[in-house]
Amino acid sequence: MADTLLEMRNITKTFPGVKALNNVSFEVKEGEIHCLVGENGAGKSTLMKVLSGVYPHGEYTGQIFIHGEEQVFRSIRDSEKAGIAIIYQELALFPDLTVYENIFLSNEICNGQVIDWNETIKRANELMKRVGLDVNPAAKIKSLGVGKQQLVEIAKAISREVKILILDEPTSALNEVDSENLFGLLRDFKANGVTCILISHKLSEVIGIADKVTVLRDGQTIITLDAQAGALSENEIIKNMVGREIENIYPKREHIRSNEVVLEVRNLNAYNPAVGRELLKDINFHVNKGEIIGLSGLMGSGRTELAMSIFGNPEKYKVDGEIYVRGKKYAFTHPNQAIDAGVAYVTEDRKAKGLILIQDVKHNITLANLRQLARNMVIDEYRESEVAEEYRQSLNIKTPSIEQTVGNLSGGNQQKVSLGKWLFVKPDVLILDEPTRGIDVGAKFEIYTIMNRLVQQGMSIIMISSELLEVLGMSDRIYVVSSGRITGELSIEEATEEKIMTLATD
Repeated sequence: MADTLLEMRNITKTFPGVKALNNVSFEVKEGEIHCLVGENGAGKSTLMKVLSGVYPHGEYTGQIFIHGEEQVFRSIRDSEKAGIAIIYQELALFPDLTVYENIFLSNEICNGQVIDWNETIKRANELMKRVGLDVNPAAKIKSLGVGKQQLVEIAKAISREVKILILDEPTSALNEVDSENLFGLLRDFKANGVTCILISHKLSEVIGIADKVTVLRDGQTIITLDAQAGALSENEIIKNMVGREIENIYPKREHIRSNEVVLEVRNLNAYNPAVGRELLKDINFHVNKGEIIGLSGLMGSGRTELAMSIFGNPEKYKVDGEIYVRGKKYAFTHPNQAIDAGVAYVTEDRKAKGLILIQDVKHNITLANLRQLARNMVIDEYRESEVAEEYRQSLNIKTPSIEQTVGNLSGGNQQKVSLGKWLFVKPDVLILDEPTRGIDVGAKFEIYTIMNRLVQQGMSIIMISSELLEVLGMSDRIYVVSSGRITGELSIEEATEEKIMTLATD
């Protein structure tokens, strides 16, 4: 029986007005893969920030033990010395530095007072081989894909002789191949005695990799499930996460058939002059009133580029082709023109591009349609508050008030604010780019329920998603994109995972 490597006892962490962790206890055995799950705001990331020294000793109550010895981490450096490394969802790499510079940043190999670059490159190559990263160590980070960048982060972690590797949503931006490669690497680490703690909302991945699963809810430990004691199930995990059973994560909706075309795209092409690459080739598709169109395909296939080309081309691609909204031809050169025509776009990157995290809920919701709130060039603040409160209630945004800073909300509630921002412009066509990325199963169910309500009210939705089950569970029709082309159209009745993947790799 494996020895207990890590024990966190009775951890309580409070922020102004919020008890993020309430007497949480958490135990991890040596050499196991232990998954930490829970809804957004359950306390998972806060608990790991306590463990990794981001929240130093004195800012929380409770105790941390490694191999039975109590630890007092007053900084991140202290936790690193104890063999703990954490890799966040937003990778902490410097894009203009090389791979080897990033791996040994703040842990430089020196010969006296001078960095030994030859030894640095040699050691970097050894670490890259260990994590399966086959690139030039002199390559700049910005030239690598997300999957390879994540391997750089892991190489950086193991360069410090890590004993406990924490990964926060490591596959949220990875395709299926990169995700499986990552899990293969974690299994290799396990075989070599490295203990991994994995935070994830993707329950199918959790079940496939975990030795144990600990569930947090509302800042408290609910249960630890042992895979060796019996097969883990999504239903069991979900029930403990949300405090109730969700029989079908994709809420049922009557598929209303309409022949009224709201958006039509004809012979659309896009070229990115900045990198000299063709993005889209002869794209043709249409969206009817009151339906959800699933836009599926592998990462890099052109799905987001297609959405951006329709939504006023903010990236300044060279675009040609025809766009019709309710039968009227448009040539959008700015997002404002698309908004005025009834097209809105909810970005996949809500933190960097969708929201202003330092502003409050109210200002974020009204940002895209301030003209409607202005009288004689002055914002009607009373009406602005009314609008924000209406969307807070209709979207069930969990926040003490509309004055709450958006950066303090959970991922699921941030996504609802982003959605409310674009619903306020009253679009006919709403493009949702990865609408449930990085949010928990309970928040996903709420987003899906909102989507169903919107289409029943007559709105049309284009949903871009990397999750095949989400596409199959929510769409009326599916278009598959591969290498900048639409390679197939499937009705929901005929669509399967196999058919979608065949078209996605065509």
